[in-house]
Amino acid sequence: MAIDLNQQLLELRREILAMGALVEQRLAASIQSLLHHDEAGATAVVRGDDDIDAYDTKIEASAVKLLALAHPVAGDLRAILASIRICTEFERIGDLVKGVAKRSRKLAHMDAEPPALIVELGMAARTMLSDVIAAYADSDPVLCRRLRNADDRVDDLQKAVLIDLRERFRGTEHELDCAIHWMAIAQRFERIADTAVAAAEDVIFLVEGENVRHAPA
Repeated sequence: MAIDLNQQLLELRREILAMGALVEQRLAASIQSLLHHDEAGATAVVRGDDDIDAYDTKIEASAVKLLALAHPVAGDLRAILASIRICTEFERIGDLVKGVAKRSRKLAHMDAEPPALIVELGMAARTMLSDVIAAYADSDPVLCRRLRNADDRVDDLQKAVLIDLRERFRGTEHELDCAIHWMAIAQRFERIADTAVAAAEDVIFLVEGENVRHAPA
């Protein structure tokens, strides 16, 4: 069976961009549920993870089919391998977003405002995800390299969050319970940023053929 490889690669790219947009939408919704004590919104994010998993399964199957039937070489082979890796990163972010939403759902009953630093950390992670989606859409390795450097700010924010929460561990039992949930959310936001950086490195590999995963930023 003849395969139009260029057309199939374009379709694969569209599917990955759609998946990325959905993951970003769910991340934004999880932040909003945290801000507004929105249990129903958080529950919708948790349940919506199945949609992200469905994209992951479909994209991986399409990529494997292309590898088996089209026998791609050079840039086409790199495009398929990078697509699999980027899809995997987006699925991981989806799982982390689900974890944030589960914690947000519990916090919705605890009548406690999230610390401003955690909200800032979440928004920074969302910006990094948005940027890597744009970089993939535009085949922009320059933006990807900026993303690798931007991860330092997220790391600094997480450290500031942990210092702030350490003080809350000395409060009441209610404050302690909230702090535990906030700490788990902060860790997931930081991991979302790290995973966005990994996806950015995959885009660099796609565009330039260079593996920068273990290279200094």
